[in-house]
Formats: sequence, structure tokens, C-alpha cells
Amino acid sequence: MTPASAQDVMDALAEIADPGDAEFLQRFFKTGPGQYGAGDVFIGVRVPATRGVVKRFAALPPAEVDKLLDSEVHEHRLAGLLILDRLFAAASAPRVDDQTEQKRIADFYLAAVRRGRVNNWDLVDSSAEFVLGEYLFTRPRDLLFELARSESVWERRVAVLSTFAFIKHGDASTTLALAERLLDDPEDLMHKAVGWMLREVGKRVDRGELLGFLDEHAPRMPRTMLSYATEHLAPEQRADYRSRR
Repeated sequence: MTPASAQDVMDALAEIADPGDAEFLQRFFKTGPGQYGAGDVFIGVRVPATRGVVKRFAALPPAEVDKLLDSEVHEHRLAGLLILDRLFAAASAPRVDDQTEQKRIADFYLAAVRRGRVNNWDLVDSSAEFVLGEYLFTRPRDLLFELARSESVWERRVAVLSTFAFIKHGDASTTLALAERLLDDPEDLMHKAVGWMLREVGKRVDRGELLGFLDEHAPRMPRTMLSYATEHLAPEQRADYRSRR
């Protein structure tokens, strides 16, 4: 049997593409001049449908995944990232635990990030925690602090969203450390990402750790970050922290 190719994935996505959805997605992901997704191209495939296609190509060879990641079409890049998620999960399964393969996939993902192929918020959010976050959970995390200093908003978002994996394992330390360093980030997309991860610290790890962070930093937190971080607090607590700004 001939191995599947990137073109096979592209053809499968093209079969279910909807021009009407393409127009909507172009607007939703801010692809106009000067917007954060400027120049991105959509063919009109929603995420659940993309996931359905990916299930059929979960063993796509790395060279073919690279072709998807280098495509100008957003859904092609998303499919490539979702395939990497599945490959990493397979290499991390308890009976497999192939650390050599885990490193290969994590390095492959990081290379794509650094060459600008993980370049919209949904691409980051659907991949960072599942590949880089899971890989770094039991390893040194200096790389995330390096990414958090990048001039690229997408690399900084990868740094923060990777910590979602740590949060789900009950560890908030890196999330809180990165959040403190990113309080002055100029991008609203980062305010949302940091606030979201802080909220998850309170929900999944320890409400006290979230409140301790807010007690110290609420006065200088951007409004959007503070709003996201306090979303699940009682109304009177939210009002109190907002009043401190």
C-alpha cells in the first residue's frame, strides 16, 4: 500500500471545504491587513471536521507533516499539528514510553514554531500543551522562559499555553512564574492567554495560589488578563480585584 501523503490530507480537506465558512473564518481569525492573522488563508473546514480527517492520517510520515505545516492554508497547518498531537500521545502511552520519539516530535514541533508555522491562536492552543507541554513536564523548562522573551507573540503564547499540561498535572509553578514576567506584554492575545491559564490554576490546582498571585499583582494586571483570571471567582471578589487597578 502506498503511504499516505500531505496531498492526500489536503485533498480530503478540500472535499469538505465550504466557501461560506472560509469567508467567516477569514474574518473571525483577523486576516485583514495589520491584523494578527494578516495574510492567513482559509478554505472553510471547521475544527471538528478537520479532526475527523486527521484520524484517517494519524501515521503520516514526518516529511509529509512538514509539507502540511509549510502550507499557506490554515486548515492544512492545523491538520499537521493535530497529527503531531496524536503522534506524541502514541509515543507517550504507558506501554510504549518512547522517549527518543517524544524528543523527535517535540523538536519537530519547536522547529515549526520557530519558523513561524504555528501562527494563529487556535494553532497554538490546539498543540502547545499536547506536545511541548507534555514533553517538558518531567524535564527542565528553561525553553519556555526563552520563548516568553521572544518578539513573536505566537512563541510567547506557546510558552504560556504549554503550561496547561503542567496545570492538568497539578503543577502551577511555571504558569505563575511566566505570568509574572508577562504582566507588561503589549498584546491583548497574551493578556487573554495569561488570564486564562491563571483561571485554570485556580480551578484545577489551588484557589489559594491564584488568590495569592492576584493579591500581589492585580493592581498592575491588564484589564483583560484580570477579567479572565477572576472569571470563576465570586462577584464580590472580582469587583474587589478590579477596584485595585
